[in-house]
Amino acid sequence: MLFPRTQTGSRRVVVTGAGIVTALGAGWAANAAGFRAGRTAFRPVTLFDVSRQRAKIAAETDLPMRLPPSSLSPNHAKRLARASKMLLLAAHQAWTQSGWRAQDDLPVVVGTTSGEMSLGETYLRDGLAFPRARRHQPSRVTHYQAQQQGLDVCSALGFSGPITIISNACASGANAIGHASDLIRRGRSERVLAGGYDALSQLTFAGFDSLQALSAAPCRPFDAARDGLTLGEGAAVLALESADVARRRGAEILGEIIGYGAATDTHHLTQPHPEGRAALAAMNAACLCARITPEEVDYINAHGTATPQNDATEAAAINRWAGATASKMPVSSTKSSIGHLLGAAGAVEALVCLMALREQFFPPQTSLEQADAACRFQIVRQPRDGRLQVAMSNSFGFGGANATLIFRRWQ
Repeated sequence: MLFPRTQTGSRRVVVTGAGIVTALGAGWAANAAGFRAGRTAFRPVTLFDVSRQRAKIAAETDLPMRLPPSSLSPNHAKRLARASKMLLLAAHQAWTQSGWRAQDDLPVVVGTTSGEMSLGETYLRDGLAFPRARRHQPSRVTHYQAQQQGLDVCSALGFSGPITIISNACASGANAIGHASDLIRRGRSERVLAGGYDALSQLTFAGFDSLQALSAAPCRPFDAARDGLTLGEGAAVLALESADVARRRGAEILGEIIGYGAATDTHHLTQPHPEGRAALAAMNAACLCARITPEEVDYINAHGTATPQNDATEAAAINRWAGATASKMPVSSTKSSIGHLLGAAGAVEALVCLMALREQFFPPQTSLEQADAACRFQIVRQPRDGRLQVAMSNSFGFGGANATLIFRRWQ
């Protein structure tokens, strides 16, 4: 099923604030430098026991000892677990950069796959070990749920508004940003805070490992010998608003969202259609929304999980979408640097596109050894500067969720 969006009579959507937390660091500067150099951030897992798993590495983040100043009470702040902290850090960065002030009707749209899964794990462990104990268990139930992380952001930054949680597998973060941009484009809101987040958890790690989807070595997207993905964690949040509103208040504009497309693949729960039909449909829908052709796209941040089926399917979709221009299309998967962030992946990779456009560089994947023959496009293998005006970000997830975002450099 295809969901095209057109811009007839619609408003332009720009980004005036951006926050990011990954294994490369916290904030724009640390991440832009890491992605620009193609630095990898994988290391042995320390957050939980992986002795019984085949894979033993991931891209863990180093969270600061203290959270930024907020309106949360000390007791509330102490209850925040890993995913909540990453989302709050990214949201605070975006909020501060945007220069927004608290208001009562600011929508929040966030994507995630796990919410605060670590609290659910702790609840289960304590419940099994101490069946009659109740200490801390009620707060774990409350803060485990995905909507609570959105509420925490509102409480911390002092605003209120409708909260939308999107849990659409690996496309969640991209869907959240796309949905938020639609709210502004269609005049339903002037500003929306949008993004995605996910933290590493033992249940998720063990689940992917049991599917034999994880690689024992750092992932190698689009490599002929790729054998699975590597998990990571992080968060990215964008402050989106109408271009007219941003210009009237003299805000610094980081970039513009010009296209969003989504499509559903009903071929199989975990396996995409081998021809990449839904992926192709999402890319075409985003171009229709943006009113551009493939020739006008300067760079694609691919979903590129490094699993055999995903990369082959995405390569087929990109080849068909780009047509005669495929051989000249620069493509890379930044999962080679920070791993697969699940629900946060689409949001983080959208922000990578903004970095590439604003700072004029092609993010490389330096781990590639021999490209798969199915890739007719140019895989960016070495750090290099370039002239970029338009960048595309693909996010294709389990269950057939496919989303594509297109950004344009603001001048």
